[in-house]
Amino acid sequence: MPLKKALLIKFLGLALGLSVSISTYAVDAPNDAPVEAVVVPKESMFQAGRSYISRVSDRFVDTVSGKSEELINRAMEVIGVRYRWDSELPQSGLDGSSFVGYVFKDKLGFLLPRKSTQMSRVGKPINRDELQPGDLVFFNTMRLTFSHVGIYVGDNKFIHSPSKGTAVRVDDLGSLYWDKRFDGARRLDGSDNLGDAERKELLNEVKNLKRKSRSL
Repeated sequence: MPLKKALLIKFLGLALGLSVSISTYAVDAPNDAPVEAVVVPKESMFQAGRSYISRVSDRFVDTVSGKSEELINRAMEVIGVRYRWDSELPQSGLDGSSFVGYVFKDKLGFLLPRKSTQMSRVGKPINRDELQPGDLVFFNTMRLTFSHVGIYVGDNKFIHSPSKGTAVRVDDLGSLYWDKRFDGARRLDGSDNLGDAERKELLNEVKNLKRKSRSL
């Protein structure tokens, strides 16, 4: 595999929080033995990205579980940042899904889809009694499933950016409002159930981030 392509695939894996393993194989043979050329079919960037995005990543599981305290601490540092629709930086404000996306990208380098409904298809579903710090919790706040998302911090609490006129804060899952609207939870493990269009959107964001890094 050419070095340039190998590095590109590895970049995709790291940018998406997945573990990409690139292996090379050497075959011992006598010096005078004929060497047969091995033709490896070319794989498009999208195909490579799709196959690696859909692979369960033990490395990412270790990253989330091993760094959950750091992740929560980073999320807590954003408490008080005002809610602002469709904004992705704390300096200007964060909405519900952009808050979650910002924390995971800033602390773990893991790129999540932009919308909470898309986030609900990343990782594996877990029961409420299985929740651990760093898991994503979802709510039906607009008569739409998975219309809001937060990060579980332990002790039946979660941190999120609720709505217009509020700021990032910690709330209790057992409170009447949130308990009634609880819509499920996901543990990020590197797997996903995204559609092709959503994966392509995520890969395009990876390419944009790469272009930005080159211009720095």
